[in-house]
Amino acid sequence: MESNSSAGAFPPSPQFTAADISVVVAYFILNLAVGIWSSCRVNRNTLSGYFLAGKNIAWWPIGASLFASSEGSGLFIGLAGSGAAGGIAVAGFEWNATYVLLALAWVFVPVYVSSGIVTMPEYLQRRFGGERIRVYLSVLSLLLSVFTKISTDLYSGALFVQVCLGWNLYLSTVLMLAVTAVYTIAGGLAAVIYTDALQTCIMIVGAVILAVMAFDKIGGYHNLEEAYLGAVPSTIIPNTTCHLPRPDALHLFQEPSSDDLPWTGMTFGLSVLATWYWCTDQVIVQRSLSARDLNHAKGASILASYLKMLPLIVIIIPGMISRILYPDAVGCVDPNECARVCGATVGCSNIAYPKLVIELMPGGLRGLMIAVMMAALMSSLTSIFNSSSTLFTMDIWKKVRQEASEKELLLVGRIVTVILVVVSVVWIPILQSSNSGQLYIYIQSVTSYLAPPVTAVFLLAVFWKRANEQGAFWGLMVGLAVGLTRMSLDFMHPKPHCGTPDDRPSLVKDVHYLHFAAILCMLTAAVAVGISWLTGPPAKSQIQNMTWWTLRTERHPSLPPVSVPKSLPETANEEPQEGQTRSGVCSSPGLNSEISGAHTPSPFWARVCCINALLLLCVNVFFYAYFA
Repeated sequence: MESNSSAGAFPPSPQFTAADISVVVAYFILNLAVGIWSSCRVNRNTLSGYFLAGKNIAWWPIGASLFASSEGSGLFIGLAGSGAAGGIAVAGFEWNATYVLLALAWVFVPVYVSSGIVTMPEYLQRRFGGERIRVYLSVLSLLLSVFTKISTDLYSGALFVQVCLGWNLYLSTVLMLAVTAVYTIAGGLAAVIYTDALQTCIMIVGAVILAVMAFDKIGGYHNLEEAYLGAVPSTIIPNTTCHLPRPDALHLFQEPSSDDLPWTGMTFGLSVLATWYWCTDQVIVQRSLSARDLNHAKGASILASYLKMLPLIVIIIPGMISRILYPDAVGCVDPNECARVCGATVGCSNIAYPKLVIELMPGGLRGLMIAVMMAALMSSLTSIFNSSSTLFTMDIWKKVRQEASEKELLLVGRIVTVILVVVSVVWIPILQSSNSGQLYIYIQSVTSYLAPPVTAVFLLAVFWKRANEQGAFWGLMVGLAVGLTRMSLDFMHPKPHCGTPDDRPSLVKDVHYLHFAAILCMLTAAVAVGISWLTGPPAKSQIQNMTWWTLRTERHPSLPPVSVPKSLPETANEEPQEGQTRSGVCSSPGLNSEISGAHTPSPFWARVCCINALLLLCVNVFFYAYFA
């Protein structure tokens, strides 16, 4: 993005008052205070204290952190932009999280706790044996962190500050990084989780205020559909229809042939991506593993699922309203006009949310919304930084330096954070010209090319005892080759501008990225199953306590010793009682206490969690039915 063109389109708001500045300064002081307080609650000089917050966090900050980690500034900008471009169908990305979040707490976390791991690659190594899968998954996770998380959050947060204040894009990026890195590097996971809880409160309050003002501006929800369908920019491209809003903008399910978000892709392909993100990604699972017992992990998932219902009302629909109010800017289709408005020729839907903020919010509240976006940015960045440094330190550096001391590992974890930041900043220019200006679609499409093989292997590892290392590894390799082929074609043949003939290869043009994700997952699973059958079965030590079917409250004696003794609790050596064999059911006291080794959860709260999970599913199904 050319900084002069954007800054010219969006000069600093003349109403940015002392009250706004005071709100932003107060936010940073409060954020720093919470970070310091939470850092002092645990011992940050041990691996358990730094990377897993001492395994003693309650359900509510974890639930808030799960939500805040996923709702970074990339989602604020991206969801609102996709809402402006195509309507409410993108809400399916948020609501689909309900099912996989419950699967995380009821199925995956018990397996991870039983296997005694700190990172996701470590689980696959224990389940399958060997080093190559662990190293591959560690490297892939770090790459995905850079390409789909850190850089997009940095870009979107900096874009917001640039639109509101007129600052240079890269200056904005560096300033926010400096603030974010301070307490992430110093405080570890405890600082991240508690500051995330603060960010969540600020995000929700600010977003609700803006949503109420936006609805008031168009005369209420009942006027939304008619007004949106009439949001046509004054400069159009003759003999085309790309300037027209989608007629099914207020329908959650779009036709299977839709090139935007077909319901088949949102049902099947999205489930693959959501399972990868919520159940196998280090950023998310690391939070659940820090819970003081399994009931707290379940309560966190339920809270996060309820919070994930909010973005439709407070982010996506306000993005649609932004297009209604400012069709020439947000809804531009002519490349020259778009370049003048936002500096990107592929579209300006990404400015929908910041445009709404600077135009609608009064003094003081505008400062609150800038604090909201900074909160969203920093909550996701701190989460990713901490989890990425955990991955590199425990799965890569520890292999290179097997005799490394705990002090050395903590230092390496902090240095990796700085390196990731530098690499992410370098990647930002590529984002500016990708995927029709829709940041959220860029994130999901890249994920759909690289993540489905990981989903397939984790599902086989947890649910199929016969899966072995050869099958898992070659399934991952075949999936990677196919995924990289599609991603390369996507970057070599970007979607053409409005009015330009579409001569992309059929694999890119006719196979939606969400459909491709489902196909890639099935292909990987087929390869892994086939090779597993053709080769020998895994050893008993690779199955006991490692799959859903073999969980016990006692650690199998033939399991290898835990790789990070100080970060993992000792497991009770008592014989399993009736009803304790598998931990996914509502009563599993033995495994519950295994998360922290110090807290014995109440069977009453276990039942409360189950009842709330059922209620949550009913609410989710109602919303799907209402907006379908």
